This record gives sequence, C-alpha cells and structure tokens, in this order.
Amino acid sequence: MSFKDIFSNSFISGYMSHVDAKTILARLCVTVFLSLFVFFIYRVITRKTFYSKTFNISLVAMAVITAAIILAIQSNIVLSLGMVGALSIVRFRTAVKDPLDLVFLYWAISLGIICGAGLSMVAVVLSLTMAVIVVFLQMYPVKKASMILVVNSTSLDSDKKILDVVKSFSKSYKIKSKNLTRTTLDIIVEVNVADESELLSEVMKLDGVTMASLLSHDGEITAA
Repeated sequence: MSFKDIFSNSFISGYMSHVDAKTILARLCVTVFLSLFVFFIYRVITRKTFYSKTFNISLVAMAVITAAIILAIQSNIVLSLGMVGALSIVRFRTAVKDPLDLVFLYWAISLGIICGAGLSMVAVVLSLTMAVIVVFLQMYPVKKASMILVVNSTSLDSDKKILDVVKSFSKSYKIKSKNLTRTTLDIIVEVNVADESELLSEVMKLDGVTMASLLSHDGEITAA
C-alpha cells in the first residue's frame, strides 16, 4: 500500500461517522414534531382564500427529507459529494405566489438541516422565534385597503360633481381612469372610505348617474 492510499484512507475515515438507528429515529422524530409546528403556524396565519393544503404538507415533507439527507451526508463523505452533484441538477419550477410562502419554505429546509445535524435545541429556538416574529407581524394593524369606485353617467360634465362627493367622504383619492364617449362618462376612482354605502347613495343621487359600484382593492397597503 502506497503513502497515497494510506493518506486517502485516513482522510476519508476521519470524515466518516457511524449514525445508529436510535439516533436516526430520534432526529427524524424531532424534525417531524417541529415541522408539524410549522404546519400549524402556516395554517393559522394564512388567509383562507390563499391557503394551500398541498403546499403546507410539502413543508413537513421537505423538512423530513432534508433531515434524512443530512444524516446520510454525515455518515460518508464520498456519499455527500455524490449527493451534491445529484441535487445540483434538481430544478423547482413551481412559482411561489406569496413571499411569505418562501419564508416558510426556507424555515422548513432549515429545520431539516439543523435537526439532521443533531442540533435540536437550535431548531426549537429557531421555531419559537420564527413563530413569534411571523404571528406578531401578521397581527400588526394596517390601515384599511383602498376601494375602487366605478361610476357610469350620461351627463358628460358630471365628473366634477362625482369628485366633490368623493372628497366629502374621503381625504385621499386618485383617479385611475376616465373614459368619455359621445353619450356616456365612465370614471374609476381609488378611494379610502369608511362608509361605502353612504358614498354610493350620494353618488347615485347625482343627475345623470346610471350606475355606481365599489370594488375591493387587492393591491398593497401601507401600515397604519
């Protein structure tokens, strides 16, 4: 046996560790428990209209799979190099619609890495800290979202009267669109108003107004 072989064997053996079945089971159980905690937090703070059960389940699976990969890497450095090459070709093409989903995704992956490495206390502290941060910021009050006022009128010069009514109900407004034809006027205004019904009633009292409606605004809103 040459010096090169001796050096190679000593180097590889120095980075190989035996992980028994008890350790594997314990770390995976901790991973499952903490990932279920992430599952619960995601379900609580996510709005029902945007909640994806399949994505939430994938968070748990992602954490467990990552922990298993870390356990496999710890046992053999040669295997770890092979996994780096194999995982580098993986591409995820599913678009993340909500930035908060990306936070939970990284949270789940981090839990898998940390628990797989045997740092359970770090994983617990991370989960509790993230839960407090996410829940607190989610509950932080924001001002009421803007509404979109759509008005149709047969009076071509009624736009000033409509805006006067809007001014009496809202301190801030923004004209989004104004469409004028030979017989009709269509105007769209973004408003912040507390009493939607009263605003619609006053607009409908104007001469020439044939239709008025308020639509919810899904754009970003600033903190109160």
